[in-house]
Amino acid sequence: MKRYLTAIFLIISAFILFFGLRIDLQWTGAVTWGLTFICLLLAAYFTKYIPDQKTKKK
Repeated sequence: MKRYLTAIFLIISAFILFFGLRIDLQWTGAVTWGLTFICLLLAAYFTKYIPDQKTKKK
């Protein structure tokens, strides 16, 4: 399950940006970009669980 978290967080960040920037309220932009940044950091963190094809072949 951990190897799919990178893709899941990338999709979540896209949804947050799409819907968050459509809402025109005070501080919405800062909150949207902050949540997107956190999701992208988590996606980068979980890339270590993606299996490496080079090590599988050996």
